[in-house]
Amino acid sequence: MIRSGIGYDVHQFAENRPLILGGVDIPHTHGLSGHSDADVLSHAIADSVLGALGLPDIGHYFPPTDASIEGICSLDILAKCRELLTEHGATLNNIDSTLIAEAPKVLPHAEAMKANIAKALGITPGQIGVKATTNETMGFVGRKEGIAAMAIATVEV
Repeated sequence: MIRSGIGYDVHQFAENRPLILGGVDIPHTHGLSGHSDADVLSHAIADSVLGALGLPDIGHYFPPTDASIEGICSLDILAKCRELLTEHGATLNNIDSTLIAEAPKVLPHAEAMKANIAKALGITPGQIGVKATTNETMGFVGRKEGIAAMAIATVEV
């Protein structure tokens, strides 16, 4: 059976934090706030994989109230998704994702993001799409208050 899952995440900008997207440290004036490294792209992808498996979201596996995982690398969250795929006898076919941000420009880093995500999930970079768009200056993203990401995962079980 082929199953799909959708993921969405958003984090607001914060001072004195690195901007991590797809496991890549992106040069920017601000990072994103969050309990983990706040990698909004990896979080959306994780939720899409979990959704395709019919499992709870990443907050179930990595609750923001758990002090022991504060600052966790989001690639480790994706590695947990890889374990869950194996436990459920599922094969991850592909991921498609979109980052929504006015700044910074992220597409120059897309290949490095795909490589990191692929390694964490045990697939090839060619099975991953990473795109970017702006919000045309509208809403919180348009006001440069944060970054959003969407993803869809397709699995075979």
